[in-house]
Amino acid sequence: MSEFIKTLCPYCGVGCGLEVSPPAQHGKATNRDSQGNLIWRVRGDKAHPSSQGMVCVKGATIAESLDKNRLHYPMMRDSLDQEFRRVSWDEAFDIITQRIQTVLFTQGPEAICMYGSGQFQTEDYYIAQKLMKGCLGTNNFDANSRLCMSSAVAGYIQSFGSDGPPCCYEDLELTDCAFLIGTNTAECHPIVFNRLEKCHKKNRKVKMIVVDPRRTPTAEAADLHLAIRPGTDIDLLNGIAHLLMRWNYIDTMFMDDCTSNFPAYAQVIRHYPPEIVARQCGISIEDLETAARYWGESQRVLSLWSMGVNQSSEGTAKVRTIINLHLMTGQIGKPGAGPFSLTGQPNAMGGREVGGLANLLPGYRLVINPQHRAEVEEFWGLKPGQISSNPGLTAWDMITGLENGAVELLWIAATNPAVSMPDLERTKKALLRSPFTIYQDAYYPTETSAYAHVLLPAAQWGEKTGVMTNSERVVTLCQAFRQPPREARVDWEVFAEVGRRLGFEREFAFTNSAEVYAEFAKLTKTRPCDMTGISHQQLETEGPTQWPHPEESRGSRGVGEAGGEASANRSGKRLYTDLHFHTPDSRAQFGAYYSKGLAEPPDPDYPFVLTNGRVYGHWHTQTRTGRIEKICKMHPEPFIEIHPRDAAQLGIVDNQCVEVRSRRGKAKFPAKVTKAIAPGTVFVPMHWGSLWADNAEANALTHPESCPDSLQPELKACAVQLIPISVQVTVKDYQLQSSQW
Repeated sequence: MSEFIKTLCPYCGVGCGLEVSPPAQHGKATNRDSQGNLIWRVRGDKAHPSSQGMVCVKGATIAESLDKNRLHYPMMRDSLDQEFRRVSWDEAFDIITQRIQTVLFTQGPEAICMYGSGQFQTEDYYIAQKLMKGCLGTNNFDANSRLCMSSAVAGYIQSFGSDGPPCCYEDLELTDCAFLIGTNTAECHPIVFNRLEKCHKKNRKVKMIVVDPRRTPTAEAADLHLAIRPGTDIDLLNGIAHLLMRWNYIDTMFMDDCTSNFPAYAQVIRHYPPEIVARQCGISIEDLETAARYWGESQRVLSLWSMGVNQSSEGTAKVRTIINLHLMTGQIGKPGAGPFSLTGQPNAMGGREVGGLANLLPGYRLVINPQHRAEVEEFWGLKPGQISSNPGLTAWDMITGLENGAVELLWIAATNPAVSMPDLERTKKALLRSPFTIYQDAYYPTETSAYAHVLLPAAQWGEKTGVMTNSERVVTLCQAFRQPPREARVDWEVFAEVGRRLGFEREFAFTNSAEVYAEFAKLTKTRPCDMTGISHQQLETEGPTQWPHPEESRGSRGVGEAGGEASANRSGKRLYTDLHFHTPDSRAQFGAYYSKGLAEPPDPDYPFVLTNGRVYGHWHTQTRTGRIEKICKMHPEPFIEIHPRDAAQLGIVDNQCVEVRSRRGKAKFPAKVTKAIAPGTVFVPMHWGSLWADNAEANALTHPESCPDSLQPELKACAVQLIPISVQVTVKDYQLQSSQW
């Protein structure tokens, strides 16, 4: 028996395979941190097809956070001005079920909301959907994927008829032109970037184009960096399309046979000639033409994007405009080519599969589709009409619902909205108004725990067995390798127990997560994400498996990308290889969009555009990484990047404290004067909440204006003013003590 347990990194959507072994092993020194605490050993899994043994600093240090500041017992209080008191699980379940029953009786199911997370395993997500959308009859389940991937979801559905990234990581090594837009892949998805960069360095014929207002490590590696003005993505993409048309770099046979609505798109791109686009974007005509020529002359074009595209009031339009370039040049359904969204969270893809957004149902079904609702109702044994036909409240709708009294019970699990939501001061005020908030998390304190009435201790990575799906649709079984501490419980088991106590014993008669996954997989039969051939047992014996993988394909085993070391079931490496799409006429749909620009453009009062993002070592709101010594030394404090020209005009020098103000709030950061940011644009990292620094919250500044289709907020851009101040920002020396709870 191997001393290593196979699992998956619980950070970003790359989905890197890890192998974990106990702190003490025969013949080896016991593994401890600097304080002497026992630490599980972590290394990359060379047999995992997605990461091939590679691991970044976050994955390598993940085990160091396992026992730091854990929430150990259920806690509750009657009002937010009281201290928490310890309660038993029985007391907590009684309080929760009584409150749910009261709200159902007095206001109905629409007053109940759950806000979940891409940190969930698929089993957690699935049981939450069954409880909320099935048994309680409310679609008010949304997840932090709303802030992350919902524009990609909407774009895929509108263009192809279904969600689902059509590419795989092997395409990183087969493409001859990689077009990266709105993604700092080197820092945010480092193992994906490592695979791409290796190929790029080996073969100088492979071109890399990076579109970003910042000269990031990703842009440094590019053959062409287009530092466009924020909000001009559609101008650029339509401008490239204009040149592809003008130079006849188009695949007319593919468009005639496999697409619809090209004439409307052609009418739009007529209005984007190079001289206008270059001026709008703030780039040279020569660079624009180079980008179009790289794309047009390449046989295999792979586009990659992430939050810089999705987190926009034009997010869906941007995604579809990227896809348009692939459709007009036939760059889809073949090795090395296609539109490829890079998922932000480890199981955001799994959440999409099980319907983990307010407008979705399991198996890539839609709430608004009566046939889809009927299929799920029949499968779950519900009476017809039990699933509401109305899409539920999105994450931001839940905040406004707290403001206007429509939300009576808010259940938050595995996420930290008191840092991650836009317009943060408004968000916090709304959370203070919540009549009853349940907060389920592994750690205490977090910023959101200050707004909870009930705290539920959750098992986390390594303490529960379940599956996750990464950006390339590879499903991996994550094995538990230790017991949850004290009274912490697995998320799906908590949801199921509440369901049983509400009278749904039959619906939640599961004894383990393998049974939960088996039920969910049946719901995917004949769907685009068919996983009926996948089970816990199959994953354990045959390894990570890529969907679609219907039951009849079991046993058809392919070889992964690392020669015989990395193998996986690969019945569906790429989607749309037959050039048939999930639309009524089987054709992909062009989307015709004019650029509208930023929801909040700069003006004389707020002359700068603020953008934000990750740094290499930290992840999201630091709930884990803020407790890891090596990462905190790597990134000791927040900062604001300012171009030297802008800094000189304002009299700002390196490390000087700068107050940043928007129409909603303010924050303070030490200045990092650098040519890596475009003039007129400033950048701050998103990770620092009130636990980790004073007045350094990026989302104190951002606004909640969102894409009309995906309802994803424009977190990536808002108008700000800069005020240099002499007092240095002070990062909290936050020595979080071991939790007694």
